[in-house]
Amino acid sequence: MAILAGLLGVLSALLAAALRRLLRLRREPAPAAGFFHPYTNDGGGGERVLWCAVRAVQDLRPGLPCAVFTGDADASPESLAARALDRFGVRLLQPPQVVHLNKRKWIEARTYPHFTMIGQSLGSVYLAWEALTKFTPQFYFDTSGYAFTYPLARLFGCKVICYTHYPTISSDMVERVKKRSFMYNNNSRIAGSIWLSRCKILYYTIFSWLYGLVGSCAHLVMVNSSWTRSHIVNIWKIPERTDRVYPPCDTSALQACPSIITNQKHLVNEQMLQLERPTTTPILISVAQFRPEKAHGLQLEAFALALQRLDPDLPKPKLQFVGSCRNREDLERLNNLKDRSVELHIDDLVEFHKDISYKELVLLLGGAIAGLHSMTDEHFGISVVEYMAAGAIPIAHKSAGPMMDIVLDEDGHQTGFLASVTEEYADAIIKVLRMPESERQEMAAAARKRAQRFSEQRFHEDFTRAVRPILSATEA
Repeated sequence: MAILAGLLGVLSALLAAALRRLLRLRREPAPAAGFFHPYTNDGGGGERVLWCAVRAVQDLRPGLPCAVFTGDADASPESLAARALDRFGVRLLQPPQVVHLNKRKWIEARTYPHFTMIGQSLGSVYLAWEALTKFTPQFYFDTSGYAFTYPLARLFGCKVICYTHYPTISSDMVERVKKRSFMYNNNSRIAGSIWLSRCKILYYTIFSWLYGLVGSCAHLVMVNSSWTRSHIVNIWKIPERTDRVYPPCDTSALQACPSIITNQKHLVNEQMLQLERPTTTPILISVAQFRPEKAHGLQLEAFALALQRLDPDLPKPKLQFVGSCRNREDLERLNNLKDRSVELHIDDLVEFHKDISYKELVLLLGGAIAGLHSMTDEHFGISVVEYMAAGAIPIAHKSAGPMMDIVLDEDGHQTGFLASVTEEYADAIIKVLRMPESERQEMAAAARKRAQRFSEQRFHEDFTRAVRPILSATEA
C-alpha cells in the first residue's frame, strides 16, 4: 500500500506542478483538431477509428487543420495519409499535421511491472504534457483511451472529445477479484490469497474513483458499444454527454470476392462474395490474435467435443485458427494450441494460419460456414462482425458487445449463436453442421444484413452527428 500511496502522491505533485506552470504559460489554443493517438501503426480497429474520425472532422470542418500526436518516429504527414488509404481505405482530404512525442515509453505496460494501470495512467499525463506544450489544439480528441489526460487538456483550454473502446476498469473486473476468480487479469497467486485479493480490491476501488473523476472532464464521450456505455456511465456519471457510436468495420470489402480485391483492399467492382459454401468438408474459422483473453483453448476443446457427438453420416469439419503473435508469449500460446490438438487426436482437422495477408484472410472467410469467438466481455467484437459480413454464421461468447449489440435478430431472423461454456459451443457447432443448406444461407443472409449496421458509412454519420454541436458552436 506504501507503493500505491506513493503513486497517488506523484499524481498530486504532477497536477500541482502542471497547474502552476499553466498559470504562467497558458496561451490560446490554436484553431485545430488534435488527435492523441501515440501508436499510429498498430493496424487494429483503434487505428481505423482514428483515420475515419479525422476524415469525418475534415468533412464537417474543411478549413480546420487536423494534427496527430504520435510516438512513431518515422511518421510524416504524407506517410500517415498513405497509411490511412493503403491499410484502411480511408482517403483523407489533406494530410494531417504530425506532432512527434518522445516520451511514449511512459505509457508502455512493461515500464510498470506492478500497479500497471495507475502507472500507465500517470505516464499518459506526462505524455500529454509533452504533446500539449508542443501544440495546443482547440479540440483535443483522444482515440486511444487515455482518460487521465482529460483534466490536463481542459487546463490547456481544449474542448475534450474522446472515443472510448473499453473502460480501463469495470465493475466486472472488481467482481472477479472479489470472487477470487483466476483469469488473464487476475493471476493465480492473487486469486489464491484472501489478503492479496483484498489489497487488489482496495487498489481497484481507489483507481475506479480516480478514473471516474478524470473521465467526467470530457465534454463529449463516444463509446463503441452498449456494454462499454453502461460501464462508462456508471463510473464517469455523465450520461448526458455519452453517446454510443459503433466502430467502423470494413463490411464492404469483406463481402467482395477475393479475386477482385487488390492488396490495398480497394474493390474493383461490386461482385459479392457468395453465401454458398463447400459442404464436403465444412470449415469453421477463428480470427483473433493469440492473446490469453481470446480463449482459443475453449474453442479447441469445444471442436473436439463436437466431433465426438457428430452424426456419423455428416462430413467431418475442419477448424482454422487465424491470427497474429505480438511477442514470444503469444507464439508460445500458439505452439501450446498445436500440442493440444495432437493430444486431442484432432490435429489432422485443425489448421493454424499465422500473420497472413488480408487477401488470404478474405479467402479463408469466404470458405467458412461459421466463425468462433470466445472472449469474455469483449467490449465490441469486430471479428464477429467480420464473420457476418463475409457470410459465416457467428458462434460468439454470450457477453458484452456480441450479446448486446451484434448477434441479434435482423427482421425477425436469427443471425447466429451465443455460448458461454464448452458444451454450449459444441452444441452450436453441431447445429450449424446439421443445418440444411437453404436454412444456413438464410441465417447467413440475415447476419450479413445486420453487419451493415456497423459499416464505415454508419460510423461517419453517427460520429458527425455527435461532434457537430461542439465543432459548429465554435466555428468562426
